[in-house]
Amino acid sequence: MPRYLSVIRIDETTAPPEGPSPQLMERMGELIEEITKAGVMLDNAGLTPQSQGKRVHWEGGELSVTDGPFTESKEVIGGYSITQCKDMDEALEWTKRFVKVHEEFWTVTCEVREIAEG
Repeated sequence: MPRYLSVIRIDETTAPPEGPSPQLMERMGELIEEITKAGVMLDNAGLTPQSQGKRVHWEGGELSVTDGPFTESKEVIGGYSITQCKDMDEALEWTKRFVKVHEEFWTVTCEVREIAEG
């Protein structure tokens, strides 16, 4: 069965500074438990704030490293999941359910891509 990577992007301007609410974390925990029991979830995690990250860039034979926060970014990667689903349609259904556990004030975008095998 194919594996899928879901990259979770959040708009930090709509995310509460204190992070996800306890209610959101409870709903997310319940969904992750359901996905895991269904044998679909392989791995998932949230990420620390972009202010704690670094970017490594290669261009024209030159390497540069930039400390976060990255002011040019409105959307940042907030987490990821790796699932094993029968097809893209199933991966999208689980991703839609994940996005919908967030309160209305969040702006969340998930990019779902099949992991190339081989």
